[in-house]
Amino acid sequence: MTDPQSVSAAVAKLYDTYPFPPEPLLDEPPPGYNWRWNWQAAYNFCTGQKPQKQDIRIFDAGCGSGVSTEYLVHLNPQAQVVGIDISEGTLKVARERCKRSKADRVQFHQLSLYDADQIEGEFDLINSVGVLHHLDDPIGGIQSLAKKLAPGGLMHIFVYGELGRWEIGLMQRAIALLQNDKGDYRDGVEVGRKLFASLPKNNRIVKREQERWSMENQRDECFADMYVHPQEIDYNIETLFELVDASGLDFLGFSNPNFWQIERLLGKEPSLQERVEKLSDRATYRLIELLDPEVTHYEFFLGRAPLPKNDWSRDEKLLAAIPERHPCMEGWESKCLFNYDYQIVNLSQLEFEFMQQCDSNSTKTVGEILTKVPLELERVRHLLTQQLLMLTPI
Repeated sequence: MTDPQSVSAAVAKLYDTYPFPPEPLLDEPPPGYNWRWNWQAAYNFCTGQKPQKQDIRIFDAGCGSGVSTEYLVHLNPQAQVVGIDISEGTLKVARERCKRSKADRVQFHQLSLYDADQIEGEFDLINSVGVLHHLDDPIGGIQSLAKKLAPGGLMHIFVYGELGRWEIGLMQRAIALLQNDKGDYRDGVEVGRKLFASLPKNNRIVKREQERWSMENQRDECFADMYVHPQEIDYNIETLFELVDASGLDFLGFSNPNFWQIERLLGKEPSLQERVEKLSDRATYRLIELLDPEVTHYEFFLGRAPLPKNDWSRDEKLLAAIPERHPCMEGWESKCLFNYDYQIVNLSQLEFEFMQQCDSNSTKTVGEILTKVPLELERVRHLLTQQLLMLTPI
């Protein structure tokens, strides 16, 4: 293991040179939403119900240039937000970004994840996107964050996957061989650009770059983050859950659950499905990524007990719950809209009328609404599956 301080210094130098992410600064709130950064939406996804409180504390651990921080402030209007990053250069951008868009409920500190204990108090939501895999000791990093998570809190994590980034790893090592000074990141970008320009068009690394990354990598900040980063650890399911287990927190699920359904791969072969049913969840996840090695990253939630876990399969429980429209949708009030994952949803007339009744200020239960709108209860469950509704149990 290398020296964590030297790794942190190298990472800080990269992001001082190329502040990341390089999204433009706006004089207004950022457009759209990322539901994973909305406390109500994330809590609903993890527990099946709306959270009881909104005046929460949020920790953006490794906030970079403040793109995620800005969303966390604007998507959670009652929350207080703290952002930390190792790079003063990116924090300068983050402060300016939030100042310009009036994201004024945030404090920034130049700290590494290892030093999270220097921030006072606990947090209800911890967000750490694209950070742990750049640490010399990711287990130490996630344990540091876990100590700051309040009971009943959620942690949102994003780390790289080795299978879908195989070609990236090859190019990273090729650039490193040709660099005169591995700490000269501008030279690394220049070398990488020349390599891509020189390689044949049918080269596997070139083809993957063109298929997946070339649009964002037109910006040097993105190219540098991908190909000349001084520290990167990529995961597979087995090593990922070593990280999860070390946190001491509960694994609540991947935030892209449809990818992790084995039926989409083996649905045509029932005999194989029967074999899969004998596997543990983790073994099934491993099988999925081996059969569909497109996993470039893992995005998931961890939690600290006590957290509810609602099962709305019982009719009487569902009928007694109070429904509310999901905070992350676009296009309402229309029967054709985008759901939380920006997937198009076409509502039937009865589904539309039901959702019209689900106002945040209403105390009407599902059962009471169904006395006026004759929607089948299974269609209500379908709206829940689409994350178009949140429920408050009674």
